Amino acid sequence: MPRAIPDFSREEAALARGAVFICGIDEVGRGPLAGPVTAAAVRLDPARIPDGLTDSKQLSEKVRTRLAAELEECADVSIAHASVEEIDALNIFHASQLAMVRAAEGLSRATDLALVDGKFVPKGLTCPAEAIVKGDCKSLSISAASIVAKVCRDRVMWDLAQQHPGYGWERNAGYPTKEHIAALRNLGVTPHHRRSFRPVHNILYQEISVTP
Repeated sequence: MPRAIPDFSREEAALARGAVFICGIDEVGRGPLAGPVTAAAVRLDPARIPDGLTDSKQLSEKVRTRLAAELEECADVSIAHASVEEIDALNIFHASQLAMVRAAEGLSRATDLALVDGKFVPKGLTCPAEAIVKGDCKSLSISAASIVAKVCRDRVMWDLAQQHPGYGWERNAGYPTKEHIAALRNLGVTPHHRRSFRPVHNILYQEISVTP
């Protein structure tokens, strides 16, 4: 099956209907055991769309980094997070939605239409919005947001890896790899781990149960 190639057709249709400010929104980091969930909102300039935008997972780190830098120069970009504490308090779904709302609110002006990756429009968005399943493979604006969010969160996890060596966050970005799970068992739980996630919760429970 051929790989889907994102385009600007949804944005062009909205522009034809009279919308002026159209952004794409995506998040990254729902699956990791550690670190924030990160969202980005990006408004592309139709005359300056970088070549090669697509789902961030289909790009190498080098290409993602280059495209993120280009987008920072030629597009309106906003990045926001929901913290580990918010993830544990709200659950990962609602924390992801919160991060997306924050990203949209951080753009330079009010949005006429937000194209959101996924099945749901985040509660709290104050603009018209359309949810697009696998939107990062369909809309260039959402592709741009996926790239910016991924690059930003990877940098956050690299910085945290310097503070907490041994978990491999500079390589696994907090996802539950064998290396990360082994480090959790051997080194314990850090303040940046999501305590509501089962592998972390189970280790904490085991530690509490054996404490005299």
